[in-house]
Amino acid sequence: MDGAQKLKQQVRSEFMEYLTLHKHRKTPERFAILDHIYSTRGHFDMDSLYNSMIEVNFRVSRATLYNTIQLLLDCGLVVKHQFGANISKYERAYGNENHDHLICTTCGEVREMTGDLLTPVQLKKIRKFKVSYYSTYIYGTCSKCIHAKRMELRKLARKTDTKQNKSNGKQDKK
Repeated sequence: MDGAQKLKQQVRSEFMEYLTLHKHRKTPERFAILDHIYSTRGHFDMDSLYNSMIEVNFRVSRATLYNTIQLLLDCGLVVKHQFGANISKYERAYGNENHDHLICTTCGEVREMTGDLLTPVQLKKIRKFKVSYYSTYIYGTCSKCIHAKRMELRKLARKTDTKQNKSNGKQDKK
């Protein structure tokens, strides 16, 4: 059994245990949603999850998706992010390496950056707390938005120069 299958089996077992403990029904739809989430990587919102499930010919209601996501959040199998927009983003909790989120405050794009910003020595300094994984939010402006802003400023500068040259030309004629 490969690593992906082991991971799916582990989260399925944890979900089963959670549902049993909290006396929730163990429906095929709930397990299909869990399997679908753990078959993909990266962030998703509810619309993209709904659409991707339809693409693989699995019909599920939006209500079932929302209810199942809440159960997965409660049992710690899915993590919810609010990156500043009004849309919540989610990602699986297990099988992700430590990563940081680069969030553009202009366009809202979210990119993941892997590599440890926190060193193992810094993590050991966190006393009385066992770190399972971490995620950092870094807000700023992406290169596309910086470039677009520069181009906009250049365009405005050219317009201003053109207007000044025209008005200077009128003054010279007087």
